[in-house]
Amino acid sequence: MFAGHPGEHQRGGFHRGQRVEDHLLQPGRGDNRAGRTIPLSIRTSELKDEEGEVIGGVVTFRDFSAVEELRKEVLNRYTVQDIISKNKKIQEIFFILPDVAESESTVLIEGPSGSGKELFARAIHALSPRKDYPLVAVNCGALPETLLESELFGYRKGAFTDAKKDKPGRFALAEGGTLFLDEVGDLSLSMQAKILRVLQEKAYEPLGGTALQKADVRIIAATHHSLGERVKQGTFREDLYYRLNVVRIHLPPLKERREDIPLLVDHFIHRFNLKQNKNILGVHPEVMDLFMTHDFPGNVRELENLLEHAFILCRGMEIQAAHLPPDFLQALGEKPSRISLAPSIPLLHRTEAQIIIETLHKYRGHRGKTANELGIDKSTLWRKMKKHGIQA
Repeated sequence: MFAGHPGEHQRGGFHRGQRVEDHLLQPGRGDNRAGRTIPLSIRTSELKDEEGEVIGGVVTFRDFSAVEELRKEVLNRYTVQDIISKNKKIQEIFFILPDVAESESTVLIEGPSGSGKELFARAIHALSPRKDYPLVAVNCGALPETLLESELFGYRKGAFTDAKKDKPGRFALAEGGTLFLDEVGDLSLSMQAKILRVLQEKAYEPLGGTALQKADVRIIAATHHSLGERVKQGTFREDLYYRLNVVRIHLPPLKERREDIPLLVDHFIHRFNLKQNKNILGVHPEVMDLFMTHDFPGNVRELENLLEHAFILCRGMEIQAAHLPPDFLQALGEKPSRISLAPSIPLLHRTEAQIIIETLHKYRGHRGKTANELGIDKSTLWRKMKKHGIQA
């Protein structure tokens, strides 16, 4: 373990003939004199004589405490519960989220798959007066209708051949709390009628039961479909749509909130470091360029999966393009962008820098069109590019 003051560099020697492999900036942790654990990077290199024989080595430790504190400051500024975003539309949702949570109204969350609908449902529940009671989720599109009905409403002993005893459904399990109906747009018309009855009467009848059972449950529904369009197509009941659509939250796809990509990358790296007991500090600028130009059809979930794959292969402290899935690189044409961001740029300034990079990509490096898109003159763009170390 390394004991020393934050920022202090220590060097250690090696004996003649000892093998020293050059691991550039390997991660580690140590304790300072106050007993506080600090994040470290470790650089080792060989010393050779004129004949090329290894005669020693140098080990350099670098304290990354300041980087870690900066990371926490940035994430805290743009985080609500487990949701991270600085996108204007998401920030507007953050603003109303406490009021939505305090109410008892039904909430409809619309957004593409992988955009974080369940995270918002969990945030609403966690901020609500029902937070001490269960949040129960069910994917309405993953179960056949007969099984979904018993899952939602439960059944009584003898309701069917294998019903050996009473079984509570999801409504009963969520009593006093929140029931999250994911992919509600995939419900059959007959199941829609049964859900509507629960919303209207605050009661339901288990399969094989003869009496209504009260339901003290708040409903949060989510779908990747536009329910309004489904109503027009006749595949979703209009009366149920208006019952669900009391408070509507629409989540934009990740390609419409690219400014969140650096924040999300940092968030997932921190999570996977804890999960996999690693100490990766970030991604190479080339990797960030690939992320900033990718459309992410799988949205935030796709980004998370890409980074998890990279974590498995990465042995150093920085994720390289070679650590990403081959099919992802092939889809991008395997041609890394020549527009890059200097790795020394602090995380706090990377959001502005990445927006500039994204716009430069859009206009293939044309500075005049980029400046016009950003609403600044060319000289201001040039100064910002120089400030952030952007090369194009």
